[in-house]
Amino acid sequence: MNKPKKILVTGANGLLGQKTAELFRHESQHELILTDLHDNAFESRGFDYFPMDITKKEEVKEAVKKYLPDIVINTAAFTNVDGCETEREQSWRVNVDAVKHFIIASRINSSKIVHISTDYIFDGKAGNYSESSKPNPLSYYGKSKLAAENALVTSGIDFAIVRTMIIYGTGKNLRPNFAVWLINMLSEKNSVTIVDDQFGMPTIVDDLGWALVKMVDLNKSGIYNVCGSEYLSRYEFAVKLAEIFGFNENLIKPIKTTDLNQAAARPMNSSFILLKAKTDLDLNPLNVTEGLNLLKVQLGL
Repeated sequence: MNKPKKILVTGANGLLGQKTAELFRHESQHELILTDLHDNAFESRGFDYFPMDITKKEEVKEAVKKYLPDIVINTAAFTNVDGCETEREQSWRVNVDAVKHFIIASRINSSKIVHISTDYIFDGKAGNYSESSKPNPLSYYGKSKLAAENALVTSGIDFAIVRTMIIYGTGKNLRPNFAVWLINMLSEKNSVTIVDDQFGMPTIVDDLGWALVKMVDLNKSGIYNVCGSEYLSRYEFAVKLAEIFGFNENLIKPIKTTDLNQAAARPMNSSFILLKAKTDLDLNPLNVTEGLNLLKVQLGL
């Protein structure tokens, strides 16, 4: 392994930010500096933490000048897909302008940017997307994430983009992700309606965090697809979760996407080809049963 790097992690209070910090702490010798919009939401012993608004160019430049990170891992994003449709300015500020601020700031000390992107840059008509497949986002969220990718690709700086989807897992003081929301609902014996015509590859956050550790250790650049290894519908995922956690699967009712009247269009089939991540990063992502069993252990259930 190369000598330890100094890494600035944005969005450190979020699901992926917390998991990334935890995995780097246990699995590497790198020095991490954590930042998010608010005060530290979780126990980050051994890390520097400071609040920062990444949408403010001067704050970003000052932080990079002060800490001189070798790498910026940007896990921060406005990920509320329907919210992005209605709050377009804020979505663009967080998902695009902030990335441009880091691109400008990274020239101070030639930092590399590792950025998290999404399957929503595709229209989901064909599926089986590789890193070189042609994007065609349906939603404003997808458009903003693609714009950030394009800013990095054309910036001339060293970068890596990690595209992922349907992240689930656990951490401290988090908004519930799909799996945790389901667990909360089903444990209280509430019935839920879940779409059976949206397909994807659910990703336990541990696999995504582990991919980031590997990318830093192996000094990988470019675009990588990283997600879970199993392809299924949201409804099938919910039924499998009920089975593993011992909930009543009759509480789960299938519904069509068109019945939801969501503000933003969704890709219906955004499956990824994972060959590059498996080959370059020696990554073997978990399937849904393995991921949910790991989550069950982490939740102490």
